[in-house]
Amino acid sequence: MPAAALKPKPLPTQSTAKRPVPLETPCAPVEKRPLPAGRPREWYVTHNRRLKAMRLAIALLDSGVYLPSQARDAKIRTTALLIGVHPPSDMTCHMVRAFMRYSR
Repeated sequence: MPAAALKPKPLPTQSTAKRPVPLETPCAPVEKRPLPAGRPREWYVTHNRRLKAMRLAIALLDSGVYLPSQARDAKIRTTALLIGVHPPSDMTCHMVRAFMRYSR
């Protein structure tokens, strides 16, 4: 019997499934490390905003929203509630769409 025949069939992904694949949450949160000290407050605000926008962009991509034009503010805020983060500001929503635009 060929080795390829012994491999288990992979689970369907969003692109091959007949219906949307449910959004997965990570098994365990990543261990948090303290941010470097001595930077201006604006740096920390921007850094945390980027992390939040990246998490939201990944969750939207996992849920089948692939284009920035599909990611309206309401959709982004609904996704934020699903993954358990505070509703994002307008600026963070804009950043989410920018991440989706430049990820190609």
